[in-house]
Amino acid sequence: MPMATHDGTSRKIIHIDCDCFYASVEMRDDPSLGDRPVAVGGRPESRGVIATCNYPARSFGVRSAMAFSQALQRCPQLVLLPPRFEAYRAASKQIRAIYADYTDLIEPLSLDEAYLDVSNSPLHQGSASRIAIDIRDRIRAEVGITASVGIAANKFIAF
Repeated sequence: MPMATHDGTSRKIIHIDCDCFYASVEMRDDPSLGDRPVAVGGRPESRGVIATCNYPARSFGVRSAMAFSQALQRCPQLVLLPPRFEAYRAASKQIRAIYADYTDLIEPLSLDEAYLDVSNSPLHQGSASRIAIDIRDRIRAEVGITASVGIAANKFIAF
């Protein structure tokens, strides 16, 4: 994505990343998980690794790509869940539909992360900040998970 529009004005790039995506979907779908430390990944009996974990798990030092055995040493009460990719794809589809309401210039990075070019958007009087807040609020309301946003003139600093 170029740094300036055709008329020379600065680009407005929004970077959106859902927080702890797989774990957030699991917690949304199973409210009994509450504030418990949760991790999603492969099978624990087969030397699996953590794909993602929620913030309570991170407070114990659990991280993505960590072996289950190490994660359980750091956090014995960790709830280990197998991935449910159909649920994650469904949530991703909802999120992408929200993005499409704001721009057709979408560069997906993964199921839960994308860059949106809103440089020429007439929405919210062209305010990228207001558009980003609106998108974040809609993801929370419609998908039931949270997202972080960053805004900049190019995608390399829009974090």
